[in-house]
Amino acid sequence: MQQRKISASGRPSGTDGSDFSYRMVVDSRYTRVAKGKVRLSALIFTQAFIHLIGSVYIYLSTTKEEGPNRLAVVSASLGLISLIIGEIGRKQSKISLLRVCMLGSSIAILLSIFCVVKAKSILEVIKIPSDWEAKKFELLETAHVVLGSLVQIFLISTIISLIDNMSPPKRAS
Repeated sequence: MQQRKISASGRPSGTDGSDFSYRMVVDSRYTRVAKGKVRLSALIFTQAFIHLIGSVYIYLSTTKEEGPNRLAVVSASLGLISLIIGEIGRKQSKISLLRVCMLGSSIAILLSIFCVVKAKSILEVIKIPSDWEAKKFELLETAHVVLGSLVQIFLISTIISLIDNMSPPKRAS
């Protein structure tokens, strides 16, 4: 194959720049999809880390008399499974898998919120600051759920934006 020689101006010989109108231009929605996939990957990793922290908390707070909180175990399991599905959907650009991830991880976060609210002890801990040292695990669980909820909001908005950009454009009638 013959390569073009680079002239002194830095442009390959045979191109004078007048062919710009014939060159392909990447549609902006494809670049938005690429950026959205990168953002979604970071959010999925962050949310998975938050769920793993929640799983460690479930393990540490388990007593031999009561056993693990089943609702918290279901929440952590559902969250991790839905994030794995979301990662597969992100890699393969499958809208249906991204929707399953959005729904499953949202249900997992709602279950986590329900577990914290159901305990009712967190309200007592917040009212009495002198008790914070003794109830540090409850405070950490609340912080875990609040942080997970914030990341979930960003995850949902990113997935909705990604689904919108992945879908073919609507034709004007």
